[in-house]
Amino acid sequence: MSQEIRNLEPKALWNKFADLNAVPRPSKKEERVIAFMKDFGKKLGLETIEDEVGNVIIKKPATAGMENRKTIVMQSHLDMVHQKNNDTVFDFDTQGIEMYVDNGWVRAKGTTLGADNGLGVATIMAILESTDIPHPAIEALFTIDEETGMTGAMGLKGGLLDGEILLNLDTEEDDEIDIGCAGGIDVTATAEYDEEDTPEGSVGYSITVKGLQGGHSGMDIHKGLGNANKIMNRLLFDGFDNFGLQISEIKGGSLRNAIPRESVAKVIIAKVYDEAFVFDMQEIVNEIKTEFKTMEPNLEILFEKLDTVPAKVMPSIAQFYFVRAMYTAHNGVYRMSADFDDLVETSNNIAKVIVGEGKLSFQCLTRSSVESSKMDLANALRSAFELMGCEVEFTGSYPGWTPNAKSEILDILTGIYEKQNGSKPNVVACHAGLECGILGTNYPDMDMISFGPTIKGAHSPDERADIASAQKYWKFVLEILKNIPNKN
Repeated sequence: MSQEIRNLEPKALWNKFADLNAVPRPSKKEERVIAFMKDFGKKLGLETIEDEVGNVIIKKPATAGMENRKTIVMQSHLDMVHQKNNDTVFDFDTQGIEMYVDNGWVRAKGTTLGADNGLGVATIMAILESTDIPHPAIEALFTIDEETGMTGAMGLKGGLLDGEILLNLDTEEDDEIDIGCAGGIDVTATAEYDEEDTPEGSVGYSITVKGLQGGHSGMDIHKGLGNANKIMNRLLFDGFDNFGLQISEIKGGSLRNAIPRESVAKVIIAKVYDEAFVFDMQEIVNEIKTEFKTMEPNLEILFEKLDTVPAKVMPSIAQFYFVRAMYTAHNGVYRMSADFDDLVETSNNIAKVIVGEGKLSFQCLTRSSVESSKMDLANALRSAFELMGCEVEFTGSYPGWTPNAKSEILDILTGIYEKQNGSKPNVVACHAGLECGILGTNYPDMDMISFGPTIKGAHSPDERADIASAQKYWKFVLEILKNIPNKN
């Protein structure tokens, strides 16, 4: 691990982040980081609990003079999104994140950084380890699997925590205080088809869409970024309608909560159309790149003739419905909030599309701060996919977090922020899936708030953490701990 990271200020925060990032911690494979956190708590001599789903709770008594303050829950999630550039050789299951400093930012070498939510985890670790930071009694809650199912938050039972205030450290703009968030649901459509032999006199092509920014499918969904699956479908639709293009396979996107950056398809066309097909596709590529030139300046769309023509393809009738279902299925913002300025209420991310060997699947993540609107969009997607013969499954539904504008801890945080920075924070609800709404189902009386340092490009290899913002955020956290109110 680079020593330059450990030398950054505040050292307590960055050293814990470096320790954490040395431990592989993919979603649903958190065994090593769970063991790491339990060992950390026990070495400090603190009460350390692993609940039945794998969440880790570490309890630290109040410092002298703070015993009469309300107990607080400090919460962050242990898992991180694993994304890397295609040309990066890296094994997330065995390697720690390779970090470096770049002009005021901490980045990773060709992979996600894990600042989401590793900086929150590191903050709590630094406070638990400290001997000179004043604080009330703390219940540190480290949840698992936030990024792919919220199963840690969903599995946390009532009665394990006594805290009256929850500080969630999982937002990504240091001038924002979050008091609400969107809920979500996974929409998965699957179907099978009978492959047919590739017609004689065919040529094969590989089509690659790459170079897109990607990003967080909640926080970045309103930016107009390119979705590799949608862009690929435009090419396939035109090639099918005009030249009888047939699909052999598609591999597009990866994780539901990441806007897909890349898609690769193998297709065939009749040799007689070869020249016209290439000419027509180049015109479409030029049009798409013109559309996205501002938001996606690095977009590349490549056509390469295959040395070996694929032996099997999707039948024309199945492909007719496939490309039309993809066109029909909504991607991006569905509805803006009527109650909060510039807040996305409802959206969908067509995250992953897989075709080949007689099977196809679409994987989407639908988000909304309004439950009925979430289900409205989910049913719209279901309808599009069922019309082409897919089986559609809804899974992993989780609730949003309803804002409480009369929150006591909100008043405390806004006052501290204004005193420290000379301006008011932006009090917002966000379109990401914070765990507060889920935790609130079993702890309905807990006063909750969310904040964090500035992180850009989360869920993509462009993820980076602002060093100056981390210093601002650390100062904010320490002052919050001093100002937790007395017990009633």
